[in-house]
Amino acid sequence: MMLSRSSVVNSYLKNSISTNYARFSQSSARCAQVIAIRREDANVWERRAPLSPSHVQRLVRGGVKVIVQPANKRAFPVQEYVAAGAHIAEDLSEASVIFGVKQVPLQSLLADKTYVFFSHTIKAQAENMEMLDSILEKNIRLIDYEKMARADGKRVVAFGKYAGYSGMIDILHGIGLRLLALGHHTPFMHIGIAHNYRTSGQAIQAVRDAGYEISLDRMPASIGPLVFVFTGTGNVSHGAQEVFKELPCVFIEPRDLRFVAEHGDTRVVYGCIVDMHHHLRRKSDCGFDANEYIQKPYLYESVFAKEIAPYASCIVNGIFWRPNDPRLLENEDAMMLQSTGVPKVSPLVRHHTADSLDGCPKLPHRLIAICDISADPGGSIEFMNDCTTIDAPFEMYKPETEENSTSIKGDGFLMCSIDNLPAQLPREASQYFGDNLMPFMKEILQNDATIPFEETTAISKVVRDATIASNGKLTPNFEYISKMRSRREKEGAMSQVQSDKHKVLVLGAGFVSHPMVDYITRYNDTVVTVASALENEIKLMEKKKFKNTSPVQLDVLTEKDRLEDLIRGHDVVVSLLPYTMHPEVADLCVENKKHFVTASYVSDPIQALHEKAKNAGVKLVMEMGVDPGVDHMLAMECFDEIRSQGGKIKSFVSWCGGLPAPEDSDNPLRYKFSWSPQGVLMVVLSPTKYLMDGKIVERPAGQTYQMGAIPIDFMPAFNLEGLPNRDSVVYKHHYGLQDAHTVIRGTLRYKGFTELICGMQNLGLIDQTEHPLLVANANLTWEEFMIHMSGAANASEVPEKVLAACNGKKQVMAGLKTLGLFNSTPIGDAKTPMSALAQLLARELAYQPGERDLVIMRHEVEGEMPDGSIIKHGVDMTLYGESDENGYTAMAKGVGYPCAVATRMVLLNKIADDGVVVPLKRSIYLPMLKELKKLGINSKTKVTYM
Repeated sequence: MMLSRSSVVNSYLKNSISTNYARFSQSSARCAQVIAIRREDANVWERRAPLSPSHVQRLVRGGVKVIVQPANKRAFPVQEYVAAGAHIAEDLSEASVIFGVKQVPLQSLLADKTYVFFSHTIKAQAENMEMLDSILEKNIRLIDYEKMARADGKRVVAFGKYAGYSGMIDILHGIGLRLLALGHHTPFMHIGIAHNYRTSGQAIQAVRDAGYEISLDRMPASIGPLVFVFTGTGNVSHGAQEVFKELPCVFIEPRDLRFVAEHGDTRVVYGCIVDMHHHLRRKSDCGFDANEYIQKPYLYESVFAKEIAPYASCIVNGIFWRPNDPRLLENEDAMMLQSTGVPKVSPLVRHHTADSLDGCPKLPHRLIAICDISADPGGSIEFMNDCTTIDAPFEMYKPETEENSTSIKGDGFLMCSIDNLPAQLPREASQYFGDNLMPFMKEILQNDATIPFEETTAISKVVRDATIASNGKLTPNFEYISKMRSRREKEGAMSQVQSDKHKVLVLGAGFVSHPMVDYITRYNDTVVTVASALENEIKLMEKKKFKNTSPVQLDVLTEKDRLEDLIRGHDVVVSLLPYTMHPEVADLCVENKKHFVTASYVSDPIQALHEKAKNAGVKLVMEMGVDPGVDHMLAMECFDEIRSQGGKIKSFVSWCGGLPAPEDSDNPLRYKFSWSPQGVLMVVLSPTKYLMDGKIVERPAGQTYQMGAIPIDFMPAFNLEGLPNRDSVVYKHHYGLQDAHTVIRGTLRYKGFTELICGMQNLGLIDQTEHPLLVANANLTWEEFMIHMSGAANASEVPEKVLAACNGKKQVMAGLKTLGLFNSTPIGDAKTPMSALAQLLARELAYQPGERDLVIMRHEVEGEMPDGSIIKHGVDMTLYGESDENGYTAMAKGVGYPCAVATRMVLLNKIADDGVVVPLKRSIYLPMLKELKKLGINSKTKVTYM
């Protein structure tokens, strides 16, 4: 009988595994020590293991029982561990020591065990403190690889070399793709992405093959010589250089870069290692002293952008950068590197190449790609804004628009900045890591979490000094973590980081703060303190686990001294508090020379601080939300465009509204609340003023809604109505609309909102004065209250009286009934009709899980051109919230993101003016709109000529 090949293989594996399991059962009793390797669950690409099968085999032969938790995505199949003598089991409780790579989920931590992994707790990182608390609670002994170091401070276990390997392989692959997009097939096309290779040896062979073709002069001549610049001198850079050396390469000094770029040989590639002394110059005399630079980096500047980058084809960045260090490349440098020469043909492309032909084009600029292996957004390369990922490794950065795109076509530079590069070569990275760990394995195995740490003597200083926790407490070397946490709870970001980080204080931790903190902390040079008086907001912020973020509890009203201490310890203060609290906070900022950012309107008390702030060099950046904020920016963009053509603005009509998404607007008011309805109700009592066809139209206090909504004819499917908002006439001055005959700024609502609000107002429910019935009777029901408010003698008369107050509109009366105004439900603790109504609406019309909101904005701008023709700009913006529980609402994004972008601009000195600042200048609104577009806050403009 013939057996298929697959049957033979399956039979062999079955017998092999069975034999090994039998051996396990026979030898387990002889194993005095039991360890385990847990599976990794940090992210989808984490395929590494702390110990490879070869390490396991050595341990098993030494009498150690090794349990391996099954994981199909691990780079080493379970069969290899079985063949090495490991025992495969889900339950790790038998082991006394458990090894991993990344942090362990709380539910997976087993009590009274020794764990060894990268915990990321040594800086009291807030996102991992809950895990550390669980470790202490469960009497776990924690050994952290990161702290395993020799006497000279050099770490003994790390993956850094393989970050360099993977990064170099990836960028060679990316260069092949980018050059193809520019019209050139090159040998680099035969190099794949790093994770496509089973081993680095396979990848290096592909590099060698490409190098062989290069040596045969197979590179297109019109590309010119390729120069790779390496920054950094650590393991990461050395790993990248090892791969590079497999190409036919010549290493040159920085002083030779220009000559090689113009006259180099295309049969080789050139490498240049740039150390600190090559590009850093003391500002006073151009000298360099390494010790002085480390202590006082502000005394130095970098000439990398001027003297090195212009000659580089590819920059491989592996430096460690601190926020006060000079950057290698800033945003302005990117534009210069792309625009060298006119037209966009670099004069540095060697002169003896043939003229550029359609089929043999020269490069548009010398710099092709940047591989930032340091993966530090906003760091040494300022325009590296976000890390890329293993599954999407490349982006194109376009200096003209400061935008990133996933396409490899078009203008710009190819960017690669993957933050977990070693995971692309998981087998070798794991083998390398384990090789360095094995010399310490014997003493690690001596750890017994149930024995006092002080009595554990048979371990070296390397392992002892890496033990963070044991027996329910921090070890002496790490007791500082508790002090850092306690101090952070009081002082926030001031307490936990070095002084060279940007520090931002956010006052208010409501839902608007989440996207703001999310954006600001994307940059590793910034830390954030979020302060709130509400414990539930603090807990939610902690649960979000934003990096470099310290939530603290603070009552701004009662803890004035502590508030001032916090302001003094930060660079920028962002107030998301009620607008009435801004002036006091802003005044403290001016006194302490700290900048201030908020989304609220400029109030008279804030405006009164203008000169004081200006003299102090402080920026009070106001109106940085969606409305006000984005509305200003989009309006000014239209105005400036028309004015640039010599036109005059004749009409400006602007509408904006925060609404429930249409599918979630199924209630009588066609509206829902994510915060207190009090603010919406107070607007009903406010006066409004606007300019219509040259005449000022005023709606007195309390009459804005009674005088009716304004019909809306744009976006008809939304069935909208509009209401004038505040004083629109002042914007003739603010926007410089001296020639305008119409200026209206208004609020959008779904049709039906206004008539229901008017019904409530007619019944006296939108009234801020105390009502005797509410004050005297804590158990008063809505049914009883409505008898009184409608003027009815008894309950039977209420419908007739209410219908009269609703101007005979039965649908309004039905809406009031649906909202519960005639129920026997107790009103609760409210002293005024407005507060009682606000409580009811907050309860009945709150957003439910899975529902989303919507922001709609519309600008209609009419301009008169010099020839008498009319130009019209119609600007539309719709922004939807996210329905999942971890997503952001449209309003949170619309307010939080502009505030965050403005804060980032202040930190980077991108806003020049001091004093009160609003986003009306092109230098402010243009970069803000570009950045907001990346964040999904985008608009479309339709221009018509008449």
